[in-house]
Amino acid sequence: MTPDPTPRRALLTVASVAVALAAADTYVVVLALTDMMAGVGLGIEALQEATPIISGFLLGYIAMLPLIGRLSDLLDRQRILLACLAIFVVGSAVTALAVDLPVLVSGRVLQGIGGGGLVPATLALVADLWPADRRGTPLGVVGAVQELGSVLGPLLGAAILAWSGWRTIFWANVVAGILLYAAVLVSGRRSLPATPPSSERSVPEASPSSEQSVPAAPRVAALVSRVLAALGLLLGGVALAAPDRLVTDVTLGIPFIPLVEESRVLTPIGVAALSLLVFAAVAAAPRWWPVLRRVDLFGALLVAIALGALVLTFSSADPEREIIGPLGVVLLPVGAIALVVLVIWHRRARNPLVPRGVVHGRGMRAQVVSFLVGAALVAVVVDVPLLARLTLTQDETRAALVLVRFLLAVPVGALHGGLGTRRVGDGPVAATGLALAGVGMVAMSRWGMHSLDDIVPTTLVLVVVGLGIGLAIAPVNDAALADAAPSAHGLASSLVVVARMVGMVVGLALLTSVGLNRYYETVRHLPGPIDTDALLGAAVVQVQTVLLGGAVAALLGAALSLTLGGKARARAR
Repeated sequence: MTPDPTPRRALLTVASVAVALAAADTYVVVLALTDMMAGVGLGIEALQEATPIISGFLLGYIAMLPLIGRLSDLLDRQRILLACLAIFVVGSAVTALAVDLPVLVSGRVLQGIGGGGLVPATLALVADLWPADRRGTPLGVVGAVQELGSVLGPLLGAAILAWSGWRTIFWANVVAGILLYAAVLVSGRRSLPATPPSSERSVPEASPSSEQSVPAAPRVAALVSRVLAALGLLLGGVALAAPDRLVTDVTLGIPFIPLVEESRVLTPIGVAALSLLVFAAVAAAPRWWPVLRRVDLFGALLVAIALGALVLTFSSADPEREIIGPLGVVLLPVGAIALVVLVIWHRRARNPLVPRGVVHGRGMRAQVVSFLVGAALVAVVVDVPLLARLTLTQDETRAALVLVRFLLAVPVGALHGGLGTRRVGDGPVAATGLALAGVGMVAMSRWGMHSLDDIVPTTLVLVVVGLGIGLAIAPVNDAALADAAPSAHGLASSLVVVARMVGMVVGLALLTSVGLNRYYETVRHLPGPIDTDALLGAAVVQVQTVLLGGAVAALLGAALSLTLGGKARARAR
């Protein structure tokens, strides 16, 4: 029986807000980075050492997405949403309590895993709750709310930093995550269909009523694992917080004595907490192992290594000076080997991580378009503020605010892209949006030393580009979902997100490489003594080159989007 539309809209609303929370956390760290560095004992001169604070989140976000997407196809979507929110809350708490870099990075990785997993689960949930010919609008809502979170994140972070410290940002995440967990739990019970859409799906303990039919021994094991996990998390929180009253006490302070240097984790209480979490995992293994065996863990490991090597290679580089990070010489060969082994394994495995036939035809083209969208998006997000710092202001915050006009237009475009997808089909909407973005970015590539002083024309261009990129989000997601079987909606959604994120990481590196070549070529041809203004002009040429490269990516995406299908295909679906 078809579920009532009111509760299913409520579930989509809650899941979309959760996605927005994760998106906000992606950008909020940029404002708080120096404060976070000071909180773990790093000075402003140690920016290179602090790179994992950002790249750790990206690593967790991208590397685990295919695995989480596949799990969401084998388990109930609601359970994946709840699990991802729980991981995000734990990661936020670890980050808030961290006083050393390894713990801080670990918290950020957990945040990335939980936050990243929310996106494919939510998109797949849309595919479950709405028929193929009516998915455009809810997909547009999800895309719009996600992009709105990217706008509100830095603004809320700045507001919190104005009256409190950086740790409050992550405690706010904890509170918001717990509230969303409860909301998903309540709304999901009234929204999900009684029978999962996938014949392959296994939904152990999806509801209290189903628990009654589970034999006593597994229920006891599940209870034991939850109790052990709760105790482990509680002890771990106490170990990281290290309250002064306990630490300074002659007797109660003994469990807090570091076993190695000044670590709060490698203490008796920290080791006890980790041991409890391991025991909890062992107690839960009988319930999860049958599902994990069907996920292809070895394939998931190879994907994580390949994507992780790619992310760490490019995200740790300084885009103004280099293409790959300091570990790229080691990481790129490791990632390449993992990729080769993955291809061989995929051909031979009985149940590969990406089932054969899932990514083909329109779905494959949607992945490529998503990659190109990511490359165009990152060119604007990185180089427009850079141009503002070069020509308008030295203040990084004010330079970043120049981008707000673009960021506000993206969610508006995403919402209208969802509406247009239902009416005219995926291809025309995505192609129109990316064509607008490409033309607008060509205009951006002509901006010079005083262009940003003209507020009206620059605002018009920024809004057009933002609307164009936003228009493409829902059609690309819809095309990937439409050609995937119901049993692979989660995986298909995750691959679209991975393609866009990889497009951002790799696109930034490649476009910056071309831009730097233009910069050095311009400097070499400067006549006479080279002064500051001349170097500034060469830097503007670099920015123009990157923006032009982003325009090329957008226009290529527009051309490829025409193959995603139009109104006739939408009606057929």
